[in-house]
Amino acid sequence: MVRVPLTEAERARGERLGAALREARGVRSMVEVAAQAGISVETLRKIETGRIPTPAFFTVVAVADAVKLSLDALRGIVEDGEAGTLPRVS
Repeated sequence: MVRVPLTEAERARGERLGAALREARGVRSMVEVAAQAGISVETLRKIETGRIPTPAFFTVVAVADAVKLSLDALRGIVEDGEAGTLPRVS
């Protein structure tokens, strides 16, 4: 099976996803967040830097949960490019 290359818009969306998750991580270490999300540090690093622009849905959910970021807020940032204070989940 051949994978269709990502468009520039899809790559940009992946970069926004990574930046939002990185911002939400704040001062917490990648090791701590990756462990809480159940993923490797390398996977988290690749997501945050946009090297994995289309991570699996459940991976995104796990990381968002680990950094207490609502999926609604994350979607708004990724789709609309909204910036500013990230709403957190209690």
